[in-house]
Amino acid sequence: MSSDTQTQAQTELIVDVGPVAHGGHCVARHEGRVVFVRHGIPGEKVRVRLTESGPDAKFWRGDVVEVLTASPDRVDHFWDLADSVRSWSHRHPPVGGAELGHIALGRQRSLKAEVLAEQLRRLAGVDLTHAEEGFTVEGAAGESGPKAAAGLAWRTRAGFAVTPAGKLGMHAHRSDTVLPVREMPLAVDAINALRLWDIDLQGIERVEVAAPANGSRPLVLLVPAPGTRAKRLSAVLAGLPEDVSVASFDPVKGEVLRLRGRTYVQESASGHDFRVTGDGFWQIHRDAPATLVGAVTGFLHDGGFLEPGAVVADLYAGAGLFTAPLADAVGETGSVLSVEGSPGTSRDARKNLHDAAQVEIVQGKVERVLREKARKFDAILLDPPRAGAGKAVVNHLVGAGPRAVAYVSCDPASFARDLGYFRQSGWDLAGLRAFDLYPHTHHMETVALLTPRG
Repeated sequence: MSSDTQTQAQTELIVDVGPVAHGGHCVARHEGRVVFVRHGIPGEKVRVRLTESGPDAKFWRGDVVEVLTASPDRVDHFWDLADSVRSWSHRHPPVGGAELGHIALGRQRSLKAEVLAEQLRRLAGVDLTHAEEGFTVEGAAGESGPKAAAGLAWRTRAGFAVTPAGKLGMHAHRSDTVLPVREMPLAVDAINALRLWDIDLQGIERVEVAAPANGSRPLVLLVPAPGTRAKRLSAVLAGLPEDVSVASFDPVKGEVLRLRGRTYVQESASGHDFRVTGDGFWQIHRDAPATLVGAVTGFLHDGGFLEPGAVVADLYAGAGLFTAPLADAVGETGSVLSVEGSPGTSRDARKNLHDAAQVEIVQGKVERVLREKARKFDAILLDPPRAGAGKAVVNHLVGAGPRAVAYVSCDPASFARDLGYFRQSGWDLAGLRAFDLYPHTHHMETVALLTPRG
């Protein structure tokens, strides 16, 4: 350890940044110990401030505070509050949510492709290096304009914390520290136009905002702290624009209570309108619905698995984003089984698909519903949460005997693990696309087509 590092009470190290790893960091080593470094780029020499360390820890974590040898792919961060070097120079950590903002967008996507390839190789035994033209992570369909080209203004949903002083804030990575914010460059203009940072949010623990890409009425969801009085909620309500719907959410009871306007937003995709209540799930990127629906239906159509009269299932179906275009494709002579675990989101799906007679909507756990609704499927689509489907669900899917499975995933590690389960059961990866639907973050979305071997 260098003498200048010792003067920092051994909280700082100088390291060479190694390969990218899943989770938004790169791997470095210091005296044989692994250090997971955020805000660096492979090949750089940097000074790192340790954020998690200890003599008995298997590995340490740290943020870059000074770049000694910069990568040619390093760019000025678009957001001061998320810039690690600038933030630590002001003696506070950066906010999370834009951890790759110091990297040119094209390089971000190549790094994400490396992460996906590594996860598939290690967890599923699949090697992407033999792809004829090389595997790439694509941008969203329909991206246009300077902000889209810069990877900005894509979030139609954003979650915020609140500082002890009642100001809108965001958490630092893996920290209880909440820093006040006065902009969110990744959010669509309609979210920033609310100017939530100008409102006294005392008594509120969390704020969730949804501003549909179709321009319909935004929804502000307030999560009050225990014991917050109605008078305090009314004061917050008075500070919000009158043309915005406002609701409160009780995370213990899972209840959404109307304060003004609607308790839901109206989304649009694939020629359909979708009601999404409260904190119900919807894709975050403004162009994600069209991108993912196009990829899924493209795989299934091209393989001959999705045609009039087909029998398909949409698992973890949410409010019906995929169910509706699947129903269009199979027509009145086909059928779609739509399964969603969340009661509120399942109610939304019933409202959204009430006029599609070929759709059966069931609320419950996927494995239970598949067991009870035993039938022969032409194709099954699943879009599980970040944790993935898991071995039990994969076994149920294989047992259902579909001709194909389309798997939509937001996490390369859980997807690779589940793909490994499919391969152990005699299935192969027949198609794969990956999309950068979370620019400036380490997240990505993948769409895969899986078919029985032989």
